Amino acid sequence: MDDKINENLQKLSTWKRIFFMLIFAAIGGMVRMLLWAVILLQIASVLLTGKINTNILDFGRSLSIYTYHILLFLSFNTDVLPFPFAAW
Repeated sequence: MDDKINENLQKLSTWKRIFFMLIFAAIGGMVRMLLWAVILLQIASVLLTGKINTNILDFGRSLSIYTYHILLFLSFNTDVLPFPFAAW
C-alpha cells in the first residue's frame, strides 16, 4: 500500500498537472472577475441605450466558454490544457 502511494507521489506527470491546475485556478479567478466587468458593462449598455451590445455579448460568451474549459481541466474531466496551450 505504501509502495503504491510512494509510486504515485513520484510521478512527474501528476506534479505537472498539479502545477498547471494551480495556474489555471488563478487564471480562472481573473476570468471570473472579468466576466463580472462584462456583466456590468452589458447592464450599463442596456440601461443607457436600451439595446444589448453585441460586441460585449460575444466577448462574454467567449469568456464563459473559456471558463468552462478551465473547469473541465480542473475537475479532471479532460487532460487538454486550456488556452494558451489550446485554441481559444
